[in-house]
Amino acid sequence: MLAPVPTWLRRLTDLGSLPTDSAELRLRKSVLVLSASLMPTLAFAWVGTYAVLGLWLSAAIPFAYQLASAASLYTFARTRRYRLFRTSQLLMSLLLPFALQWSLGGFAASSAVGLWAFTCPIGALLFVGARQAVPWFLAFTALVAFSGAIDPALAAQAPDIPQGVQVSFFVLNVLGVCVTAYVLLQYFVRARERALAELGVERAKSERLLLNVLPGSIAARLKESDEVIAEGFESATVLFADIVGFTPLAQELEPAATVALLDRVFARWDGLAESQGLEKIKTIGDAYMVAGGLPQPRPDHAEAIAEMALAMGAEVERGAAKAGLPLQVRIGIDSGPVVAGVIGRAKFSYDLWGDTVNTASRMESHGLPGEVQVTERVYQRLRERYELRQRGTIEVKGKGPMTTYLLLGRRS
Repeated sequence: MLAPVPTWLRRLTDLGSLPTDSAELRLRKSVLVLSASLMPTLAFAWVGTYAVLGLWLSAAIPFAYQLASAASLYTFARTRRYRLFRTSQLLMSLLLPFALQWSLGGFAASSAVGLWAFTCPIGALLFVGARQAVPWFLAFTALVAFSGAIDPALAAQAPDIPQGVQVSFFVLNVLGVCVTAYVLLQYFVRARERALAELGVERAKSERLLLNVLPGSIAARLKESDEVIAEGFESATVLFADIVGFTPLAQELEPAATVALLDRVFARWDGLAESQGLEKIKTIGDAYMVAGGLPQPRPDHAEAIAEMALAMGAEVERGAAKAGLPLQVRIGIDSGPVVAGVIGRAKFSYDLWGDTVNTASRMESHGLPGEVQVTERVYQRLRERYELRQRGTIEVKGKGPMTTYLLLGRRS
């Protein structure tokens, strides 16, 4: 678990950020502000020491850096001009350490203060990215080479700096550069880890939402490929259920009460579908559609649907009793071949097509309140284990006369 960022540090690093900034840009800005605050603070050691030694030019260079950094921070906070702020900071961190080194008489006399210029290409990596950091690194390399070329001439005119000061400043320069680079990288990496952790939480939420819309195997295929997902199943069972009289009842109830009642009933039905290993397809108003035998085929899809159908009525009665309303459910079932697939792009859904789907819908719409009506095909699959009573021959819209049955329960 990552420790939270202190409030004062968050306020400082949020300086100049905009509400429209991406998470990546906000992170880059915060690291740059931290760098522009940290390095001028460390420069007090150089300003004070060189002033005491009477090296006024050498003291003026880090002091000018402090003033310029403070001015750039103030300007950035007022104008939010990130590119100007970034470029000015990178230029100062690159040029001023070498200027200080040259004023002190080269590498040895300055205790290699030019090492501070290495924070420029490191900063460029963090502030502008890997590709854009290459020119800054090449510029640093060129200045190191140039400093080496002129070092003999500078050393000949080097001021008299006590040996103890030179050694102490060697330690300070090496440690200062390393600590600054480490702090910036540590902050950047921790911020990235925090962002990745938050992204992981959001991705898990999205994954759960996706699995609420699509079957797991279909969701996995959809993430791997943009190809059209469509499958044919030779044998599946489809169930349609409708709450009888709910439409006129909804006109009398408050909207919140209507939605709450449907949510209670459908949530219980969802639990039944999950317990039976069935696939909820969709809801349309107060109608509910579920299927067995897909997307993973199973031989007992009709039995699983039958078990759910027998339990659905009890759940409606339980929800209706809680709301003080007399409700019943009408259910229709058919078994046979279906086509399943994902349709849509913006609001996609997993849906079914075919004569089996249409017939199951007709079994529901032509059924009886409180009863489960099934076709001859379902009767043939269930008759050994379940009690079914022939309803007789009824005229079914779009199908003509059909012999249907009512599912009563399991055989004892």
